[in-house]
Amino acid sequence: MRLLRCSFAGVLISCLLPTLPAATNSAPPLRVMTYNLRYGTASDGLNVWANRRPLMHQLLTNAAPDLIGTQEGLYRQLQELAHDLPDYQWTGVGRDDGKTAGEFMAVFYRPARLEALSTNHFWLSDTPAVPGSTTWGNQVRRMVTWLEFRDRATDRQFFFFNTHFDHIVQLSREKSAELLRRRVQELNTSRPVLVTGDFNAAAERNRVYTLLTGDGFFSDTWRAAPERVNDGVNTFNNYRPPVWQGNRIDWILTRGPVQVTRGEILIAHQEHQFPSDHFPVLVELTLTGD
Repeated sequence: MRLLRCSFAGVLISCLLPTLPAATNSAPPLRVMTYNLRYGTASDGLNVWANRRPLMHQLLTNAAPDLIGTQEGLYRQLQELAHDLPDYQWTGVGRDDGKTAGEFMAVFYRPARLEALSTNHFWLSDTPAVPGSTTWGNQVRRMVTWLEFRDRATDRQFFFFNTHFDHIVQLSREKSAELLRRRVQELNTSRPVLVTGDFNAAAERNRVYTLLTGDGFFSDTWRAAPERVNDGVNTFNNYRPPVWQGNRIDWILTRGPVQVTRGEILIAHQEHQFPSDHFPVLVELTLTGD
């Protein structure tokens, strides 16, 4: 990666530019990101959405992910982001009503690389088919958006799940982990499964992580990556400079034939202004197997 000073709409920011892979006969790795966008109506002073929008556009353009699991985006905010990213398509529903109300688990993907074969949603509750349902003590509705993709570069198919666990109630987080695991298990597939999310639980320090990865059901791409950039950075930044305390609450998990080659926590920001109150996590991986 190269660190440059980049300008967008007259704003100078630190930009991380991906190093392009050497030309080979094989497909380039799939670049997968998880990113909590911070909802666009928050009263965040200097970091209101109107100010963050060009910084986020620049970050995403430079990072060039093929697939992004986002959290917290609101409908109008996501429309604006889609306008800024014409090379991407997106899908999702509002968690409050299954339509446009509330925050989305929107998935952005590059159709030049990926073909979406199906789209599905479920709520993190005892009635997962009921939009807006919540039953585990959490006051904020939580959900999952998941898709089936075909990688046009390799013709391999895979499943992709994106979620946001509760920020207060540990029981809700644990129940959510159990439901997510069951839903993936019910696929009964040998195809790769990718999971992105803001789990509101520090990796390797919370039972939620153990429920999902402790017995090897899911693999943590960050731990699997032989190269890790900004290892130890807290992924929730609260609009403050990076802190190395190891509180990684934004994860990318995999199951099945997947090889991870690189991971990075992107910490680009302009002085006291940030694209979001989270740093995105980006991994490069290859879908293996038949």
